[in-house]
Amino acid sequence: MIIVHHLNNSRSQRVLWLLEELGLPYEIKHYQRNAVTSLAPPELLQVHPLGKAPVITDGDATVAETGAIIEYLVSRAGGKLRPEVGTSEHRRYLYWLHFAEGSAMPPLVMTLVLGRIKKAGPFFIRPIARRIAGGVLDGFVMPNIKRQLVFMEGELAARPWFAGDDFSAADVQMSFPLEVAAARGGLGAQYPRLNEFLARVHARPCYQAALERGGPYGILR
Repeated sequence: MIIVHHLNNSRSQRVLWLLEELGLPYEIKHYQRNAVTSLAPPELLQVHPLGKAPVITDGDATVAETGAIIEYLVSRAGGKLRPEVGTSEHRRYLYWLHFAEGSAMPPLVMTLVLGRIKKAGPFFIRPIARRIAGGVLDGFVMPNIKRQLVFMEGELAARPWFAGDDFSAADVQMSFPLEVAAARGGLGAQYPRLNEFLARVHARPCYQAALERGGPYGILR
């Protein structure tokens, strides 16, 4: 039996959604973030040495990293939600499967880190911290995010889903950076196709079923 070690408000929500789309049976073991630090609890260290989510166990196998988990589960389901190897759709599928975490997420994570730096430390150094963090955000991070959003918006002008005409596991992978961008990365009305993509994703019955099983998902707030 596949067990999803599910950390609240995390990337592991995508794994639950993918399992619903693939129709694979699974169980959930819930973990809660520290209310003060937002870090994962130490119990996750017993599952994987890094103590982070997402991570799944399947018999003797332990698989971490969302991209690796997606590839493992899609293969376990016989290739469902994966375009045929050798096609242009499959090449795009591989690109977006790795783009999500390799390119899209790093600057989005920086918005969170720099936002916390603005509020950190004694009150008398906060103005300095705000200026430094604000300079990095305005000069590097947000322009990088904007460039990526413009690129993604243009890609969805050519096809309804990231890999092609059909929904694939790459769309599951891409959902998280776009949800983060909608929450704090500038995904405004100037990106109608990306917003419409998220609306279609959130309306999928399997997405809703995963939310029901996984519990509250704070990024959507």
